[in-house]
Amino acid sequence: ALSEVLAAEAVSCLNRAMAALRDIWEEIGIPEEQRLERTDVVKKHIKGLLDMMVAEEESLKERLLKSIALCRKELDVLCKELQLDPFEAEEESTILQMEKNLRTRVEVMLKQKRDRKQELKTLQEQDRDLCDILCTTPFAIDANAVPSLEELDRYRRHLAALAAEKVSGGPGAPWGCQKRLSLSPNPAPYLQEQRREEFVSSKRQIILLMEELDHTPDTSFERDVVCEDEEAFCLSTDNIAALQDLLRQLEAQRSLNEAACSELRARILALWERLQVPAEEREASAVH
Repeated sequence: ALSEVLAAEAVSCLNRAMAALRDIWEEIGIPEEQRLERTDVVKKHIKGLLDMMVAEEESLKERLLKSIALCRKELDVLCKELQLDPFEAEEESTILQMEKNLRTRVEVMLKQKRDRKQELKTLQEQDRDLCDILCTTPFAIDANAVPSLEELDRYRRHLAALAAEKVSGGPGAPWGCQKRLSLSPNPAPYLQEQRREEFVSSKRQIILLMEELDHTPDTSFERDVVCEDEEAFCLSTDNIAALQDLLRQLEAQRSLNEAACSELRARILALWERLQVPAEEREASAVH
């Protein structure tokens, strides 16, 4: 192997250097005892250099093994978070290749985690906007966990359905939406037109009744119904029910008022008879 050839050349270089040193020492006339001392210094110097190099490579090996262990732990956590099967590394690969593969896999999975969290954040922002418009409850998903691909797909399809309903129901802010209401699931798009017609008809009756009763809208819901644009009213189940309740209340109040007026007219008529009020005076009072 090439590494064995290079090692043999290193040994050969050392032997040549030692032979050259011995020749120099002999030419100089250095005594044998001092030659031995100088040879020992050379040996210690070379041994120290080699030991340092071996220690550095051992340290590199330990760092690689530590990185492999850390990557394995991180991959176990990421696989659970991303709901993926456990990652199996190639056990037959070298330490260096295994560390590189594991580290690369960690980087890929971390990016997947960031991408999923970012997409979830974007979908939740869209969901909040649509919920404000359609008066619906947000999609049920754990915002702290990493969503699975299936959850993200269901979320996207859910928002697509809401967006289609928004287009069908008409634009505008949800003036009729009451945050305190417990809202029912979204009506199907084909029901939107029926609810819109029901709202328009009820609104007209409510306005007529309020004018007849000389009633000024005094709640936010009543103002939303009477004062705001028809396209801006949220057609949720609870809002339609609240609209019908308001209409029934006004009709009941009109019935009470009519009954009170009838009773008062009867009493007035009886008093006119007892007091023998002339017909012309009765006609003048009847105008009021």
